[in-house]
Amino acid sequence: MTETLAGVLAAPGNTWTTQDTTLILWAMFSIAVAVVLILRFKVHAFVALTIATLLLGFTAGLSTSKIVGTFEAGMGATLGAIAGLVVLGSILGKLMADSGGTDVIVERLLHRARPRAVPWLMALIAIIIGIPLFFEVGFVLMIPIIFAVSHRIGGSPMKVAIPAFAALSVLHGLVPPHPGPLIAIKALEADLGKTLVYGLIVAIPVAIIAGPIFGNFISKTVNPTLPKAMVEEFLSREKAQNPPSFGIALGTLLLPVLLMLFKTVVDFSTEEGTGGIRAFAEFIGDPLIAMLIAVIVAMFTFGILRGTGATRLTELVGSAFPPIAAVTLIVGAGGAFKQMLLDTGVGDAIGKAAESSQMSPLLLAWLTAVAIRFATGSATVATVTAAGIMVPVMAQVQGTEPALVVLAIGAGSLFFSFNDAGIWLVKEYMGTSLIDTFKTWSVMETLISVSGLAGVMVLGLIV
Repeated sequence: MTETLAGVLAAPGNTWTTQDTTLILWAMFSIAVAVVLILRFKVHAFVALTIATLLLGFTAGLSTSKIVGTFEAGMGATLGAIAGLVVLGSILGKLMADSGGTDVIVERLLHRARPRAVPWLMALIAIIIGIPLFFEVGFVLMIPIIFAVSHRIGGSPMKVAIPAFAALSVLHGLVPPHPGPLIAIKALEADLGKTLVYGLIVAIPVAIIAGPIFGNFISKTVNPTLPKAMVEEFLSREKAQNPPSFGIALGTLLLPVLLMLFKTVVDFSTEEGTGGIRAFAEFIGDPLIAMLIAVIVAMFTFGILRGTGATRLTELVGSAFPPIAAVTLIVGAGGAFKQMLLDTGVGDAIGKAAESSQMSPLLLAWLTAVAIRFATGSATVATVTAAGIMVPVMAQVQGTEPALVVLAIGAGSLFFSFNDAGIWLVKEYMGTSLIDTFKTWSVMETLISVSGLAGVMVLGLIV
């Protein structure tokens, strides 16, 4: 299929140094400190991550001003991208739960559904919702449904949560138009159509393995108690009077999905800078704007149209903030740690090791993305960096389909999540301990990554 790499990128500037080894060791030490603080000393995750971030900066030799600047930049960038989505998603979930909309959707979805079919149904719903969305947006949209379905059928919440999370994650890493695959497609000049088709071929069995199958297995040993504040937010205690119809409830929930899908269609069907329709689609299809529009619509469909007054609506919106305050801060601290890993040069050190290796391009692409993901905690950073590293490799190695390299990078970018926003979202929303979050979320991501690589390698034998 492909020839092996024989020191393709062994340029002097890419030589591994003692400094690179030192950086990797300090990064591992900082991560260990955060884990010990959380597990052994029960330090809050936000404080533990902050300490680990500052420790890495000091041990890597950054100046105090650079350490502070990196922390602020990393936290600010992460919260700027995620905080608004988490808050708006929480408001949407609260309005839907209070109106009875969540119950209406769950009752229709579970109508005549056998218990064994529910996890598969959750994966399907997540795929429908998650196709045009960033992972974080799909996550906050799925959470109310996960809570309601779990409450209805009983048992471990992980039995319905893992299939949904797996479907969202698989789409995020392997299927365009998600940003990761699109970035790699552009960098490697891969064919979009081929990547989409191959991505779906790989994604479906991977989502089944890491979703319903793994979810059924791990739910027998991990059965967390959902956080009380989240339960009160997403599950209405009393049966709502005059709930919205199934069509209105589902339509409101899917509105941000449709708006972002509209943006994607316009992006692919028009040239950049061609008229107002593209600018309009770019605006309303932005995740934050799409979620804001959905919340405004929800105030009518879940509130005003049911006779809910302005005072009650204000109370509902305000009550959505406290439960997600800790989640938001922890995600921000995780972003600061990720940025410190980048600014100290840990990501560059990983890149050097990958560039000087001798292995097949598909395996190299996967391992490069795995290493950078492990070092930086960002699937997007792993994808961008790995794609950049693979560009000169692909120029010198013939016989490898670029679309498969894109998918190998995407699979690698999802490996063992332990220091990104996703793990803290899952931990805080699902009420799991850090160890149980590793057992569920992190292992699920690893299954996606490894089985995704296996699927890509099999395809490589055929195409």
